[in-house]
Amino acid sequence: MTEERYAVIGQSVLRKGAREKVLGAAVFAADIDLGRPLVLLARRSDHSHALIRQIDVAAALAIDGVKGVFTARDIPGVNLLGIINKDQPLLADDKVRSRADAVALVVAESQAVAEQAAEAISIDYQPLPALFEPLEALAEGAPPIHKKGNLLLTRVVRRGDVDSAFAAAASLIEKEYETGFIEHNYLEPDAGIGHVDADGTLVIYASTQNPHYDHKEVVGLLDLPDEKVRIIQAATGGGFGSKLDLNVQGFIGLALHHLGHLGRPVRYIYSREEAYLATSKRHPFRIRMTTACDRSGRLTAMRVRAVCNTGAYGSYGIAVASRAAVHATGPYAIDNVDVEVQCVYTNATYCGAMRGFGAPQMALAHESQIDLHAEELHIDPLAMRTMNALQVGATSSTGQILTASIGYRQCLEAVAPYYRQACDHWLPAPTLPHRRRGVGLGGMWYGIGNTGVQNPSTARIEMAPDGSVTLFTGCADIGQGSTTVLSQIAAEILGLSPEAIRMVVADTKYTTSAGATSASRQTYISGNAVANATRNLANVLLTEAVNRLRAPKNSLLFSGGEIVVASKPEVRVAMATLARRIHDKGGTLSWQGFFDPETVPLDPQTGEGVPYATYAFACHLAEVEVDTLTGEVHVARVVAAHDVGRAINPASVVGQICGGVAMGVGFALMEEFEQGRTESMKDYHIPTAADMPEVVPIIIEAAEPSGPFGAKGVGEPALIPTAPAIVNAISAALNRRIYALPASLERVLAASIDAGHYRRKER
Repeated sequence: MTEERYAVIGQSVLRKGAREKVLGAAVFAADIDLGRPLVLLARRSDHSHALIRQIDVAAALAIDGVKGVFTARDIPGVNLLGIINKDQPLLADDKVRSRADAVALVVAESQAVAEQAAEAISIDYQPLPALFEPLEALAEGAPPIHKKGNLLLTRVVRRGDVDSAFAAAASLIEKEYETGFIEHNYLEPDAGIGHVDADGTLVIYASTQNPHYDHKEVVGLLDLPDEKVRIIQAATGGGFGSKLDLNVQGFIGLALHHLGHLGRPVRYIYSREEAYLATSKRHPFRIRMTTACDRSGRLTAMRVRAVCNTGAYGSYGIAVASRAAVHATGPYAIDNVDVEVQCVYTNATYCGAMRGFGAPQMALAHESQIDLHAEELHIDPLAMRTMNALQVGATSSTGQILTASIGYRQCLEAVAPYYRQACDHWLPAPTLPHRRRGVGLGGMWYGIGNTGVQNPSTARIEMAPDGSVTLFTGCADIGQGSTTVLSQIAAEILGLSPEAIRMVVADTKYTTSAGATSASRQTYISGNAVANATRNLANVLLTEAVNRLRAPKNSLLFSGGEIVVASKPEVRVAMATLARRIHDKGGTLSWQGFFDPETVPLDPQTGEGVPYATYAFACHLAEVEVDTLTGEVHVARVVAAHDVGRAINPASVVGQICGGVAMGVGFALMEEFEQGRTESMKDYHIPTAADMPEVVPIIIEAAEPSGPFGAKGVGEPALIPTAPAIVNAISAALNRRIYALPASLERVLAASIDAGHYRRKER
């Protein structure tokens, strides 16, 4: 069977907006000039947990230049936020649950005046015991953080008979793993600006991952009709999940609602310190994992007991716990599974979605277990993974039969020659006496889209009578290149260049919802919605061309703005001519598209269901060198093979892989947010160019039948296998395993000392 060839799909076309960003001309939310904006600033909590007895804003209002100070009682609608469960107030009312909580909002002429007014607000608190550890919060008699208690969710996945499999095991390994809070640390801190339009509409420009969610929340907060709020995504300098939550948008809406009569725009720009204090973090996990193998190395059973800390509010906690439970097995076939993940409220800064949400934490555990079994049974780690790899026809832990696009073995095969070369030549190469080398593998699977829930997207395409085409999509491009990919999909179907497709993106006045830019869902789900809309338009054009060209529909092709008879290329008609005829006859040239992947909700007692319609797969190989005197780890090279279904824009896929590796290096070795101590980038270590390894990206295309031109996704998957591969490489180098992330200098040095590699120099 020959590979189908496309004109635009599979081409690395220039990313839309790239030129503007390179030249510094992109207009980010903090750059938008609406003229003389008032400045917003939230007064945040003085306590991690306390009742609010009284708030006195009189002194703040008396300061010259202060235009308003608002508290929870000034919110006309429902003062509750949350993309999955509504449990977070915009402004705290009866109590505060973390130091990130906003208690009042100041509107002032300048930043300096806003800061002075915020300090002048007097708040009388009754302190309550603060809980920062999930097990503390779950203990009997622990003070409730929310009225419903401190347990947000328990997600289970159960299949087979784990105890019997454990009893018959040739290798049984039980270990505990730990990951901490991680700051998203996107290049552009949260920002937004808004004004009241001539017709009384509140118009808010924001750095966001989901403008239609923002719209729904602002409408609810202010009790306004839908048409009276408009959210427009500004150029967004990264998000990684944190910009899914409502950050500045609600404050801007509240200020405009009360002060719109002044005719002034309002602006809120988070400082880096405020972003560190008040935006969501990656969920810390504590994972106890027990796995069993038979003598050949085949995995037979897994038991997991995991607890994740969602902080003061739910945000994406339910999704994180659910995804972690489903992904606990990794990309391996295991017949007997007993997984339980608890998501727990504490008084820490709330945790939300972050690239891979739940899967990266679990990957540390399941990939470490694979290596531990391989060591105990004297099996090569690559062979161990290949033997257990999911493949077409396998049944997942949730009982889902995997029918297509299961490319994990292909990823392993692609990495294999690099692995052999590293083991045979790189490992034994001469190096300094206090340096030890290691090679490690990390595998992953990742469900595309939200877990076992409806997760639709819509799009609209419109052709003008002159033949020009406009694609309307609510999909927020946060740097991943979705606007380019969606234009490529439409262009391929209509035989145009992507540059010929005008894009209207992420503006709630003109676009319908495409859902969140998260869970690596936009290429697959919004791509299908765009394809659906575009094919509807294409069908109308082809029908008109049949009458004009006197040729059957199946003989016609789109090419360069024309429709051509395939067997007689000289017989053709311009799409603009067809568009005018359709328009003049009263036909429609505007078509809506829709797609919602087929899933089945997870059974709450067993976890049985179809959580995702398709999965991405990957394997990373890491080559590291460890300094046994200092604990410093140098990652020399990462080979990264990713099954993306089909690479619609290969250069963008490579960019995602390289960016994911960079973030994975940080997760593995240095990134850790400490409550109450990490205030800004001065306290937080992220990889620099000097820390980046050589990256060898390998694109695997195990086409997904339900995907647009076979595509799936790669945004989250690009990160997930890096840290496990690095940790496995460090463990191989030292012959001691790191069980907690990050594998910091202190942890690596302790492992080196324990292994007897560290030797003090004699004086």
